[in-house]
Amino acid sequence: MRHSRLPVAAPVEERPLDREGIDRAFIGRLVREFYRRVRRHDRLGPIFAREITGDWEPHLEKMTDFWCSVILKTRSYQGRPVPAHVKLEGVREGDFDIWLSIFSDTAHNLCDLDTASIFVERAERIAQSLKLAMFFRLPAAPGGPVPA
Repeated sequence: MRHSRLPVAAPVEERPLDREGIDRAFIGRLVREFYRRVRRHDRLGPIFAREITGDWEPHLEKMTDFWCSVILKTRSYQGRPVPAHVKLEGVREGDFDIWLSIFSDTAHNLCDLDTASIFVERAERIAQSLKLAMFFRLPAAPGGPVPA
């Protein structure tokens, strides 16, 4: 019996967002406003406060680089977000919904609807990736090692 292979579509390469006013300075404002809101949130604020003590500016610059890489394709971000998030303590899967809600509100407050939708869609994919890395575990195979 012959198995036919379905053609696999190549992923579509994302282009840099080319919109007037969407530049590093704008993304820096969005990042700073988002984290201002996060820091005031009852649930997320303490999680971030445990991880970022003292001067927030290096983190805000790193997140500006991250979002410039995501939105503008600058390749300015050199970090590794998955290992940085996997090590966090006290984070629950539902915290990502809160994070996304705050991010979406911030983007919609600072951008036109179409631009905000692009930021939010990328944030949703990032959140999904981080949730999978942090919370998804395959069950042990029958006869395999018993999870600890």
